[in-house]
Formats: sequence, C-alpha cells, structure tokens
Amino acid sequence: MEEREALTAAGTALVVRRRPATPPGAAVLVLHGGREHGRDRSRPWHPAPLRMRPVVRAALTATDRRDVLVGEVRYRFRGWNDTADPVADTVRALGELRACAGGLPVVLVGHSMGGRAALRAAADPSVHAVLALAPWCPPGEPAGHLAGTSVVVLHGDRDRVTDPGESARYVRRAREAGARAGLVLVRGGDHAMLRRAGDWHRATASVVAQLLVSDPGLTGLAGEACAAEGPLPW
Repeated sequence: MEEREALTAAGTALVVRRRPATPPGAAVLVLHGGREHGRDRSRPWHPAPLRMRPVVRAALTATDRRDVLVGEVRYRFRGWNDTADPVADTVRALGELRACAGGLPVVLVGHSMGGRAALRAAADPSVHAVLALAPWCPPGEPAGHLAGTSVVVLHGDRDRVTDPGESARYVRRAREAGARAGLVLVRGGDHAMLRRAGDWHRATASVVAQLLVSDPGLTGLAGEACAAEGPLPW
C-alpha cells in the first residue's frame, strides 16, 4: 500500500490519504481542530490542519492490516459556529465513504474542535470507535448516543485551551450511556501536542491499532484506560 492523496472534487468532505490495493475492511478518518466561531474557509495550510499531519502519519502506520483506508475530513469553515458545522461535514464525509467503499466500520480521530465533532458524529452507525485528542467538551456535551461505542480520550494535564476536567466528566457520562470509555492524562502534555510530541504520536498509533481490532476486548493503552476507574496517568 502506498500513501497518496486522492483527487477530490470541490465541495467533497472526504480526502483519502491511503486507499488499500484490496477492498477496504475498515477506515480511519482524522479531524483537525478549529475555532469556536469562524465562517472563513478552512484551508489545508492553516495551523490546525498542519498540526494533524504527524497524527495522520501515525494513523497510516498504526496497523499492519492491509485493508484499512485512511482519510481526513475537509471542513467548509474554520469554526464550530452555532450550527456544529464540523459535525455536518463529518457526516457528509461518512456518507461519501459509504458511497465509495461500502459500509465500513470507522474509527474517528479528532483533535480539539475535531475531537468534539468526532464524538458527536459517533451517532452515525458506521462509527464504532473514537480517539479524541485534547477534545473540546463543554459542560453538558451530550454523550447518550455513545452506547456500544469505544471512546478513548488523550488529554494533556497542562492543557490551558481545553479542560481535561471536562474530558473526565464527559468520559463518565459516556460510560453511564453504555460506552466503553477511558481517559489517558498525558503528564506535561499541552493542547498543541508539542510537549512530548513523540509520545502523543506513538500513543495515537497504538490506540488506533487497538480500536481497529474487531474483538470486543480492548488491549494495550486503550484497554487500560477503559478499565481504569478514573483518569489513567501516562
């Protein structure tokens, strides 16, 4: 398999970064961060998408399976806005994925605003797992739709942009809703995932590989986080 960017028509929400030579059996979609408000166009050279490039590389190398498609969600706007625009874009990307590859089980990997969008979009029946990196989880963010979904959150304990405490409360609500959910607190980790960057990328690769396994039992860091009573220091 080779890494490549598929040529996509203007207005599509799915950008394929790796398409397996054989029919895909699963997919990983990556969602970058953004702003609370902003209707200017999202561009691939903006800081938030650029920050996710090493995360995409980690996802590309996350598994030795030969049938995993890896893609990114292309947003229309830089902001969440009052209409949860990144969620609508993610739902469109999932629909485009179904149209081109059929009903694949999907793992969503989102950072910051993209983490919030990934957690919301997990209501789509094709999404069976979410890895949220330093997600923006405002108080009361809904989690009732996550029953049967695996959710792993990685959050730096020095994050001053999004609140790791709110991530912990979100994970508790997700568990109450019937999700397998866990929080890994990255010691010294910041919001941009620059401190201990190599550890963030290795953890992302490891957790994505574990979430792609169809067996209901989670192993490794993902399994430890979901089995822990509270946040798992790491």
